[in-house]
Amino acid sequence: QVQLVESGGGLVQAGGSLRLSCAASGRTFRSYPMGWFRQAPGKEREFVGAISRMGISTVYADPVKGRFTISRNNAKNTMYLQMNSLKPEDTAVYYCAADKGEGIVVDAYEYDYWGQGTQVTVSS
Repeated sequence: QVQLVESGGGLVQAGGSLRLSCAASGRTFRSYPMGWFRQAPGKEREFVGAISRMGISTVYADPVKGRFTISRNNAKNTMYLQMNSLKPEDTAVYYCAADKGEGIVVDAYEYDYWGQGTQVTVSS
């Protein structure tokens, strides 16, 4: 089992940047494909992006392509989400998740472990 803790959220003006971190407990972090999701008030949780176990492959949702970058440092048991050119519509609670499977997945129900979330607010 793995426990996930997100950090790095906050308030930023439109056009600004933030970097979220997802710290994982345990020695098996490298065995999990990882993902980022977000949920805005009144909306369903949506996929943001995901990264393979060794960080070689990434997948992004269309709204964030070219602006967000996912990376991971398996030696530090940490995944990152670099968010640039932020827009007010990026405002949401951001969650990281771990999947016990082998490949990258985009559906929330495929993920087995979740963090508690971190709030990102982008002002216009």
